[in-house]
Amino acid sequence: MEKRYSQMTPEELRREISELKVKAQRAEQMGMINEVAVYERKMAMAEAYLMDPKAFKKGEVYKIKYSDAAPFTIAYMKGVFAWGHHEGSDEWAAYPISLLEKYEGR
Repeated sequence: MEKRYSQMTPEELRREISELKVKAQRAEQMGMINEVAVYERKMAMAEAYLMDPKAFKKGEVYKIKYSDAAPFTIAYMKGVFAWGHHEGSDEWAAYPISLLEKYEGR
């Protein structure tokens, strides 16, 4: 049975990320774009467990990596996920912290 990312050591997480990169490259070479996206999301999740959730605070504004989405403001943290809202929206959204980049303004 596979371990959850939350149960892996940093070395195991790095190994997993490396393996996922190889799988994503193979899928991309074969033109399997949907599989590439799945592997990229798995990598983002694994990378989040290598980061410190305490470095992300309520009220801080971030942009989402690889996205043109409106700025994202954290309402609360739950594990390695930041929950909040995009500018101009009341809908809740959640992202692994590895996808957040500090927003430097307009």
